[in-house]
Amino acid sequence: MDCVGDIGLFLRVLDHGSISAAARSLDLSVAVTSQRLKRLEAHLGVRLFQRTTRSLHVTPEGQRLAEQGRPLVDDLEALTNGLREAGSEVAGTLRLTTSSTFGRLYVSPVLAEFLARHPKVRVQADFDDQTVDLVGKGFDLAIRIGDLDDSTLVARQLAANRRVVVASPDYLARHGTPKTPADLARHDCLVMVSHAGRRDVWRFTDRRRKTEVAVRVSGRLESSQGELQSDAAIAGLGIALHSTWHVWEDLRAGRLVTLLDAYPVPASGIYAVMPQRRHVPPRVRAFVDFMAEKIGAVPPWERG
Repeated sequence: MDCVGDIGLFLRVLDHGSISAAARSLDLSVAVTSQRLKRLEAHLGVRLFQRTTRSLHVTPEGQRLAEQGRPLVDDLEALTNGLREAGSEVAGTLRLTTSSTFGRLYVSPVLAEFLARHPKVRVQADFDDQTVDLVGKGFDLAIRIGDLDDSTLVARQLAANRRVVVASPDYLARHGTPKTPADLARHDCLVMVSHAGRRDVWRFTDRRRKTEVAVRVSGRLESSQGELQSDAAIAGLGIALHSTWHVWEDLRAGRLVTLLDAYPVPASGIYAVMPQRRHVPPRVRAFVDFMAEKIGAVPPWERG
């Protein structure tokens, strides 16, 4: 058990980026924390960190321990907590990540209610548009939008992710309204750029022919941030492809209008994604159920 505890301490140092920060989070002295790390390195016979007076860098052996040891520590923690609490108490620290815009719009407003329901839970939330490695970074849960391609993760769909092509009335008055997807090639389109590349091929469904139509679009503005895209569309800078959860208020207010409704964009999903584990912590199950309650069935952006 001392070895397991020391591995947990090593993971805490890795997550916090320094021995002193990890020591503070565990209410330990820096000296005790350093001694336990040295004890673990001696037990394993490898160096886990390269240390200098100003920096701390994980070694390849340390990275391997983090990748393979974290699930084991989490499983043991979940098991012992479950036995101790008869598998019923929702407690502990929930580490979750999602995109910045979705997090701000749909997670942040309900966190207070979730914490009120579960007073023994702490939440560490990371709102970031980059897709992170859940296991390597120690996250319990991610809310991800779009098609999933990582088969090592467990996913539960919370809601459909319907997407629409939108533009401002001002843009359409100046440039005309596209009638078919092919017309988009003659328009300024707002292109999303992510770590996976430029999302400049927009796909539609031709209902009459029951075929897919793919169009490569371009424009004067590209961005990795969804809010910049919607702001630009409202300002009349071009045509955007957006999820309805992102722009539904602008559509209802008339700041944006949908285009090409006869050629729907294939829908994807909004998912709660978890690492594969034999024991999902009760806090994770509770939060997934809570989010399904808030945005499942008929999501807020589809109501009314």
